Amino acid sequence: MREAFLPSDRQARLARLYAASALACLLACGVPLPAFAQDVGNMAATVPSGSQMLLAADTLEYNNDNQTVTAIGGVQIDYGGNRLVAQKVVYNRNTKRMVASGNVEIVNSDGTKINSQHIDITDDFADGFVNALRVETVDKAYFAAESAERMGGVLTTFHNGVYTACEPCEDKPDKAPTWRVKARKIIWNGEKKTVRFENANFEFFGFPLAYLPAFEIADPTVKRKSGFLIPSIGYNSHLGYSVKVPYYFALSPTYDLTVTGSGYTKQGFLGEAEWRQRFNNGQYTFKVAGIQQQNPDAFIDSAGRNIDSGAVGDSNKFRGMMGTQGQFAINERWNFGWDVLLQTDKDFSHTYNIAKYNEYVHQSSVYLTGLNDRNYFDVRAMHFEVQENTLNSNPAARSGQQPWVLPSLDYAYIPDTSVAGGQLSLNVNTRVIRREDLDETYFAPYYPPSGTQRVRGIEGESSRLTAEAEWKRSFVTDDGLVLTPLLALQGDVDYVRASSASLTAINQMATNLGEQDDMRSSFARYMATAGLEMSWPLLFSLASGSSHVVEPMAQVFLRPNEQYVGGLSIPNEDAQSMVFDATTLFERDKFSGYDRIEGGSRANVGLRYSGSYINGWGTNAIFGQSYQIGGENSFAAPDLVNVGANSGLETTKSDYVGLFGITSPNGFAASVSGRFDEQSFEIRRAELKAAYSGLPVSLSAKYAFIQAQPLYGFTTDRHEVTLGASTHLAENWRVFGTGTYDLQEGLLVKDGVGFAYNDSCFTYLMTYAQSRDLNTREVTQSIGFNLSFRTLGDFGSSTNAIDTIQ
Repeated sequence: MREAFLPSDRQARLARLYAASALACLLACGVPLPAFAQDVGNMAATVPSGSQMLLAADTLEYNNDNQTVTAIGGVQIDYGGNRLVAQKVVYNRNTKRMVASGNVEIVNSDGTKINSQHIDITDDFADGFVNALRVETVDKAYFAAESAERMGGVLTTFHNGVYTACEPCEDKPDKAPTWRVKARKIIWNGEKKTVRFENANFEFFGFPLAYLPAFEIADPTVKRKSGFLIPSIGYNSHLGYSVKVPYYFALSPTYDLTVTGSGYTKQGFLGEAEWRQRFNNGQYTFKVAGIQQQNPDAFIDSAGRNIDSGAVGDSNKFRGMMGTQGQFAINERWNFGWDVLLQTDKDFSHTYNIAKYNEYVHQSSVYLTGLNDRNYFDVRAMHFEVQENTLNSNPAARSGQQPWVLPSLDYAYIPDTSVAGGQLSLNVNTRVIRREDLDETYFAPYYPPSGTQRVRGIEGESSRLTAEAEWKRSFVTDDGLVLTPLLALQGDVDYVRASSASLTAINQMATNLGEQDDMRSSFARYMATAGLEMSWPLLFSLASGSSHVVEPMAQVFLRPNEQYVGGLSIPNEDAQSMVFDATTLFERDKFSGYDRIEGGSRANVGLRYSGSYINGWGTNAIFGQSYQIGGENSFAAPDLVNVGANSGLETTKSDYVGLFGITSPNGFAASVSGRFDEQSFEIRRAELKAAYSGLPVSLSAKYAFIQAQPLYGFTTDRHEVTLGASTHLAENWRVFGTGTYDLQEGLLVKDGVGFAYNDSCFTYLMTYAQSRDLNTREVTQSIGFNLSFRTLGDFGSSTNAIDTIQ
């Protein structure tokens, strides 16, 4: 017997030389090089062609008589992106087996780690036997077994194995994970990409929870595989108890299909199917759902009307929907997409909680969007589905009064170079609206029931094209005064074709308001503005490490009166909301949309403040007032929705507005804002918010008050308080709750509590919530829960009953 021996204390460079010599001998003898596994499910992974093997060890022994080569001490083999580390590796040419022993670790090219004290495998890794095996996949899933064997290069069988997706505890590595599956046999099929458990016990926090004779999951390394998904359960007073079971078809790497069957104890079987497909530049989905209701009378109210359709005697037996969403990148700047919902009635998707289409207000749209630096283009066609029901004979049902927007366009352009030393911005907006039903609102007893207070949308068609240009430039004097002159020009072209019903409603409103009814079929208008903004920021320090900035600020805008206002002559579709507070004090045009334009000359005066302190606290504040200094006050002139009424801007001197906020380094923040009568300083609008976020408690509180706005549709004051809290009982465990109380009505509008656990591999959530109708005091209760096991799936309700506080 001939042996070659290199003592372990020789220099490393000689070890590398002998390693290279041994490798050369192996190659000369025609020994095939082993290919290391890329994952446990496919340990016969192919090594890239042309790969070179690198071997390092403290000692090398090769024996030509026994046809063995032995590497001893700190053995490391790198081959095709795979690495094997062991204390000893023996390769036998006759049996074509390689045996590694002593703290063996195989790290595959994808990051999967295999640990054992002894690994005995063939040279091509197709068959083998592993004792005391531990496997860590790249997705942090863990296997352990007393022994494992591999057969045919496809099946890996773990004997007395354990599987979990929970990372070991660093402080207590022997502690049982949150959950694990112990099985007499775990079979990993590398071809089918499945993991099968036989005679298994599911353990939760170390305690056996369920015995499972046999079940199968997808390979943790597989992201897409056909099979049943985790079911969910729920309850609804109209639908009854439900069980939802989805089945997933992985048809291709680029498209798939999910079919879901849901059984409701009151309404029967609902079927859903969703197709998804991806392309290099985008993706789209298509979903259908339908049900033949067993008990449609559950939706009939005391008046005999269906609360979803609103029709008398309508059983609404068959209900269904079709929906599709998609987005594609035309290039790096342009995107095209759509979101379209069609359904048999206005409330189907909301009632049956169809995912992606269950919002109370769903916007169907087709759009084209472009974005480049500061330039923006967006054109879209839209329709709004208000998924409401008519329970309690709600008179404000608005589903059928929503318009088609065909189309709406926004374009914004800011040149890269300055113009006359300042910044020029250009904006274009256009919209075309068609509405099938008049959207009018009755407010008794402010007006008789036959009178109309507001016409929120005309029946018929209206269109508008708006172009706006603004230029401004800032100058700073030697004393620090900042002067910013501004020039703006806006022009509109409008077309209106109102139905006779709309003209009648507008005429009635004009009579009630003592105004003229002069709705025009077409008109053009403009608004030119010359403005100057002056601010003087003053920086000072009251104590070491603190800094304060006080900035007096004033704006003056000179412009003509708003055209075609006060006579109810133009529709108002996109400027119906009006909130005057500290955040809008210094805006040039305080209307929220283009249908109304602020006219007349106005001055805005106020004071801004910000401060920071060495202890990490910070403060900020705004206080000021607005003045109509010439021309007609646009906010005092009524329109079809009375948008400026009771806004605080309808008088020559506006109400005072203010805001004060504080922040702290320990997670506490608070702010108070309000609007105050310009003569009596009476509170017209107020909001108080406070929040603390820290361990173990997080708290939030909000109080809102809005004084009655009868001309705007709210005849009584509104007071509301919302409180929320969350506390950690222990690591990963917390309870939380929230509640909203209407002080004006003396009613707890909604409340809820929840209990949750969360760690890296398991999430548990249980919630209970109640809501009450302001008119009928009817109470609606809901319970939700969700269990989520990483790599295994979710179980429970698809949505939470209440919003949780993080």
